[in-house]
Amino acid sequence: MHQSLGLVSLVVLDCDKALDFFVGTLGFELVEDTPVPAQGKRWVVVRPQGGTGACLLLAQASAPEQQRAVGDQAGGRVFLFLYTNDFWRDYEKYKTAGVTFVRPPEEQPHGIVAVFKDLCGNMWDLIQPNANNRSWRQ
Repeated sequence: MHQSLGLVSLVVLDCDKALDFFVGTLGFELVEDTPVPAQGKRWVVVRPQGGTGACLLLAQASAPEQQRAVGDQAGGRVFLFLYTNDFWRDYEKYKTAGVTFVRPPEEQPHGIVAVFKDLCGNMWDLIQPNANNRSWRQ
């Protein structure tokens, strides 16, 4: 059997602002932006440049309980982990672009990592995993 994680839904307040951040600031690529008229929604999918793993579905909040979850989808913990093959390149690029880092770079047992917030306040690890990190090798 073969399975893979295809999409992770990220609830946002505004899809256009989210696209500006993920595509314009982080350099992700737009995979799809399709209107879903019957539901009054858009199917907006992005992924890191050259990425082969799961993509992000930017899901615009459409109800009060969804709006309350924006920016805190992991209850204050790091929510998403952005792997890179060149930590310092991406760290400097993001800092220059105005990305807010809430924890500075440091060596961890699993790699070099810094924590940043996305436009909604969700925390992300920017991480260059060590060679022995099994999730990186998959």
